[in-house]
Amino acid sequence: MRVAVGLSGGVDSSVAALLLKERGFDVTGVTMKLWRGQYKGGPRDACFGAGEAEDIETAQAFARQIGIPYKVFDVSEEYDGTIVRYFRETYLSGKTPNPCVFCNATMKFGLLPRLAAESGLSFDAFATGHYARIAEKGSRHALLRAVDLAKDQSYFLYRLAQEQLARQMFPLGGMTKAEVREIARANGLAAAVKPDSQDFYSGDVNELIGEPDRPGDIVDVSGKVLGRHSGFWHFTIGQRKGLGIGGAGEPYYVIDLNACRNQVVVGRADEAVSTSLEVADMNWVSVAPTEEEIPCRVKVRSAGKLVPASLCGSRASFPSGIAGVAPGQSAVFYAADSEELLAGGIIQ
Repeated sequence: MRVAVGLSGGVDSSVAALLLKERGFDVTGVTMKLWRGQYKGGPRDACFGAGEAEDIETAQAFARQIGIPYKVFDVSEEYDGTIVRYFRETYLSGKTPNPCVFCNATMKFGLLPRLAAESGLSFDAFATGHYARIAEKGSRHALLRAVDLAKDQSYFLYRLAQEQLARQMFPLGGMTKAEVREIARANGLAAAVKPDSQDFYSGDVNELIGEPDRPGDIVDVSGKVLGRHSGFWHFTIGQRKGLGIGGAGEPYYVIDLNACRNQVVVGRADEAVSTSLEVADMNWVSVAPTEEEIPCRVKVRSAGKLVPASLCGSRASFPSGIAGVAPGQSAVFYAADSEELLAGGIIQ
């Protein structure tokens, strides 16, 4: 069986490719080139940044080390026109973007395998080093959380279509991060000591937004002016630090960004809690689309906790409340009694 493996130069994708080769698969490494140097970038280890050339060199050296073919596909123009544009426009609309979710669905699991196939590379499956699992469930392919829940990345994969899941492999889904690093060390892989990429962009995200400062008011829920800001897009829902309004008593949190009025709305802790949300652009994964009420658990940010909820069509309720529910981010729904990812959508 022939497998194309998305290589990033990191430890996870490297070990995924190594394991597949050891299991007898015919493996080829493929990488997306995203960086054109049109932005300044910065020192952080990130998916998008000036350090990409070094990551590609690491991936290329790894491919030579284990003896597999390797190809790089320049998708920098498409990335800038889709992911960076989406990131910029979402922020300027007063919402919070989630670029990794859209990059996975459209670029890493969409454009990359398509370009690989168009280049003449023949493969039966596509694999990555993501921590998630796939299981067949009747006529559908179910997406499950990884065994290592601390590293689970299913939240970022909820937009994958059934056609993508049908040919997808996640070799690390049943392993822990510690086991993966030990395999890398035992096999002398350069990526064994490489830190995990934690950020979308290596520099200041305001560079991607590219908007000049636009001073406006910081107000409370009654409209009282508490301070000033240099642009609402410099803030995110749920933010507590760096508001510049000080004062004694309970801290303030950002609870709304009003793009039309260029206002940052803040509130006390109890005003930052939501007990329901509406989602749009739903993608149903483990279950077919339904308007019936489903008991489930919901996660509204990648590092957030799963909270008991009820999903009915595009509306979810969670009586215990969640702080910092941000329009533009993804709400991802999991089964109430298993690790199945049921569906996900964009918070409205």
